[in-house]
Amino acid sequence: STIEFTGTLHTTLVKQVRVKNPSCNTLAYSALLVGRDAENFSLPKGSTVTIPATRQGILNVEFTIRFLRPAEAVLILISTNVDGVDGATLTFSLKSEVKNIDPLGIIRCKSPCYEL
Repeated sequence: STIEFTGTLHTTLVKQVRVKNPSCNTLAYSALLVGRDAENFSLPKGSTVTIPATRQGILNVEFTIRFLRPAEAVLILISTNVDGVDGATLTFSLKSEVKNIDPLGIIRCKSPCYEL
């Protein structure tokens, strides 16, 4: 599935990835960010998530829009063995889009257009 980060240039967005555990066993995952722009994404609450049986876990993904071009990365959740039970590896596509540009400030200067 794809998680889209859409906003204004220079803003920080946080999205929640909810992972359900339908089994009767506790599952644990280690998160990994890979791809061209992976360094622009982060996991502010850590890179592990433990999901109790028949519950859901939440993993926060943070992105700061620094460039006008779209950013792309992949979030990989790799199951770690808990009580002899492994879950499936999960992948999420992370994409960004700039919808608006708000100036950070205004600089006024005087300059001649040309000189003879």
